[in-house]
Parts: sequence; C-alpha cells; structure tokens
Amino acid sequence: MKRQERIKILFNCQNTFALAILLLCLAVCYWLLNPQVNILTPEGFRETVKNLGLLGPFVYIGILALSVVISPIPSAPLAVIAGTIWGTFMAGIYSIIGGFIGGLIAYFLGRTLGRSAIKALTGKIIYFSKNTGETYLSWVIFITRMLPIFSFDLISYAAGIAGLSLPKYALATFLGMIPSTFLLTYMGGALRVGTPLGIAISIILLIVIIVLPWLIRRYNWLDLRDVVRVE
Repeated sequence: MKRQERIKILFNCQNTFALAILLLCLAVCYWLLNPQVNILTPEGFRETVKNLGLLGPFVYIGILALSVVISPIPSAPLAVIAGTIWGTFMAGIYSIIGGFIGGLIAYFLGRTLGRSAIKALTGKIIYFSKNTGETYLSWVIFITRMLPIFSFDLISYAAGIAGLSLPKYALATFLGMIPSTFLLTYMGGALRVGTPLGIAISIILLIVIIVLPWLIRRYNWLDLRDVVRVE
C-alpha cells in the first residue's frame, strides 16, 4: 500500500472525529486537574455547581461523561456529592445520563482508534473472548456496570475494540448502570438528610459492592477469567 493511501486511511473522517473528541477530552481534563481549579474537590465541586444554577446539572453531566473517557477523574465520589446537592432521584438521573454518554464516547473511541491507541492512553487494555458470543458479553458488561469488577472506561473501550454490537452494548450499559448509580446518589442523599437508618443502609450496601466484586474475581465466578483478560 502506498504511503499516501495509508495516510488517507489514517486520517479519514471517522478517525479524525475520534481524535478530535479525544484531544478535547484531554484538554478539559488538564483544565480540571489544574491546581488552580478546585472543581474536582468535594467542596469546590459542590460550590461550583450550586453557583451555576440551572447550568449546574449540564456541567455535572459533562464532567461525569469525561470521567468515563479519562479515568483519573473519579466518578463515584462525584455521584455521591451529586446526591447531596440534588437528592437521590434527580442526581441519579443526571449521573446515568453522564455515565451513559461517556460510555458511548469511550466505545466509539475504542472502535475507531483501536487497541494500540487506547493502550497508550490508559496504560492497560482489556481483551474480550470472541468465543463466548455477543449475548454473553452483553451480560458480562451488564454485571460489570452494576458492580465495579473492572474499570468503567476499560470495559467501554474493550467493547468498542471487540466490535460488540452498539445496541447490545448500549442496552447492557444503560440497564447495568441504574442500580449502582442510584445507590451512590442514595448515599449522598442519606448524608444530606442525616438519617441514621439511611446512613446505616448506605454503609452496608457499600460494603457489599466492595466485597462482592472481590469475591467474583477471586473465585472466578461466571468464568470471567476466561472471558475477560486485563493487561
């Protein structure tokens, strides 16, 4: 293949668009992680969102979507803080929207840029076994969305790299996010209200979602080691 043809393939519309999204995410991430910007600290985030008024939810959705694409931004603590600001239900809705958008972006980047680019970006890569079929992989994605067995961004990238069907990936991601997301925002809402029962339930559920993923990986439940490999 001639050099000009290779360059043309490399910089086609789809790849150029994906690179533009990635560069934009990196630029915003650099700005957010700047020490002069305190938006990623709990108090700084809470005050910034409150001061923005009606724009606050949109900014939060954008940051949460970015947290899926760029893993150094912590998404779970932000969801808890959102619960203290908007309450369990509305914070849950905003969090699901943001996480779902971020998951779609990461899926698109993985499918477009490929394994080498994603490994250079994250330092890791997840391989999905192609012998299990798309339906089984969809169930794996659904479970890993409910429980933090693997990183949200790596699963999203891996689904795109493996060429998993977009409708199946989107459905598994959306449905799997709902329980865990509302749990996090419920914890924030319980902290805001300060009810002892709500705080106790939140602590118990938090222990469950920490211990259960460890047990799944430790004892290879669902044969995850045969389906998912992390390097």
